[in-house]
Amino acid sequence: MRILVVEDDKRVAFAVKRGLQAEGFAVDVAMDGDNGLWMATENPYDAMILDISLPGLSGYQICDRLRETGVWTPILMLTAMEGADSEARALDTGADDFLSKPFSYMVLLARLRALLRRGSGERPAVLTVGDLRLDPATHCAWRGDTPVELTPRQFSLLEFLMRHPGEVMSKTSIREHVWDFAFEGDSNIVEVYVGQLRRRIDEPFGLSTLQTVRLVGYRLAADGV
Repeated sequence: MRILVVEDDKRVAFAVKRGLQAEGFAVDVAMDGDNGLWMATENPYDAMILDISLPGLSGYQICDRLRETGVWTPILMLTAMEGADSEARALDTGADDFLSKPFSYMVLLARLRALLRRGSGERPAVLTVGDLRLDPATHCAWRGDTPVELTPRQFSLLEFLMRHPGEVMSKTSIREHVWDFAFEGDSNIVEVYVGQLRRRIDEPFGLSTLQTVRLVGYRLAADGV
């Protein structure tokens, strides 16, 4: 899943980025409000972590403008200002949740996972497609009762596909959600990781649920043969 962090404190921004990347998230960072708004409108993020006090546009202004233009990416607002007024204003401008600095990274991560479960459809805590299950909170996956070992990036790819069961996801869409803005690696990276994932979730079980749709992309089906 792809996250945008808009935070002008470099220490905080990159500490959060490193922590989220270790969990398998793709993370982009903007250091000011204007760049943050541009990135949020130009890229398909699954969630945003947005500081209120920023150079240029404030977090309040960014949130308000995104909601006005129909961008409903879940937003977790951060602020060093305490008090009910700050929290109320953040929520009134369209933020989904609020966290005061200094904050616990584990609390931030738990709230981010909660935001990712929101959206246009149901976002259960444990994802299930056929007999395949995935728990984002514990980073565990199972085929039936058998645990499946995955790297953080493989886990992120599977999570993205399991949030869109039966849908054909293009290579571009997968790359945008599973890799970050600065990725400039192998153009075949999606095919490489799809192949790796098949060897973890399908081949040992005699299944083919991770399907290639020629010239279009990939689909995770509930049942395979």
